Amino acid sequence: MPSYRGRLAPSPTGYLHLGHARTFWVAYQRARASAGELVFRNEDLDPHRSRPQFKQAMFDDLRWLGLDWDEGPDLPCQSVGAYGPYSQNERPSFYLEAWRRLRDGGFIYPCTCSRKDLEHAPSAPHEEDDEIRYPGKCRSKVSQAKDWETPAGVSWRFRVPDQKLVSFFDRCQGEQQFTAGVDFCDFLVWRRDDVPAYQLAVVVDDEAMRITEVVRGADLLRSTARQLLLIDALGYPAPAYFHCPLLRDEQDRRLAKRHDALSLRHLREQGVDPADLRRRFSAEIAWDRNLPEQS
Repeated sequence: MPSYRGRLAPSPTGYLHLGHARTFWVAYQRARASAGELVFRNEDLDPHRSRPQFKQAMFDDLRWLGLDWDEGPDLPCQSVGAYGPYSQNERPSFYLEAWRRLRDGGFIYPCTCSRKDLEHAPSAPHEEDDEIRYPGKCRSKVSQAKDWETPAGVSWRFRVPDQKLVSFFDRCQGEQQFTAGVDFCDFLVWRRDDVPAYQLAVVVDDEAMRITEVVRGADLLRSTARQLLLIDALGYPAPAYFHCPLLRDEQDRRLAKRHDALSLRHLREQGVDPADLRRRFSAEIAWDRNLPEQS
């Protein structure tokens, strides 16, 4: 196996925008500069928001930008590699096995709080963090976890070790440190509608696909701290991280999929030259910072 394995991991919940494009371009450049392999993973866990047209658009728009990959759900069967399937909705057994390990290890608990309960809690989420902060109402139920054979029917949360410092070096952002219970609280690993949560799914998939470096946006730095706790609980080796600076609009808001005018699909329709975008990305971010040494 090559010493470097990176990944592109978009979700088919809307058209990719310029911010996605720059991050995926950086991931592509780092994999190729390291003579490594690049995996395309379709993160289609959310059955309510994922759409077939957005899935196809991810492949089409990133290839228009000039990217390619070595493994992925759109490649011929003989070319997909040994670490598939590459769509998350085809990988439930991987997530269920990890849930059982966390249950048996006493790391998670069933949570019956509704979204309305969380929205009425006094603490608000951090601006750069979409996850609602959990007040801890059900965290004493860790001892009840062993009574559940499957995760279905309730939400499941990881019980963070309060005041534990989670530190890591990011190859773009430098040294990072977060305090469990202060910077983030007990977080979801399984949703009430019987869908694995993002934090668990990406940790399990990155390990199963042997990803050595995760390239993504700086809005996920706090998620990395959560995921490192999961990685430690599951006994996985931690990958390296490279969190790209976020692109923002004229009102200094980070780009989202609702920014249709900045979507790759719209830019393609307007006749934008992808080479111009690649030059712009290269000027905006030092993608070659702290490249891993080739073995």
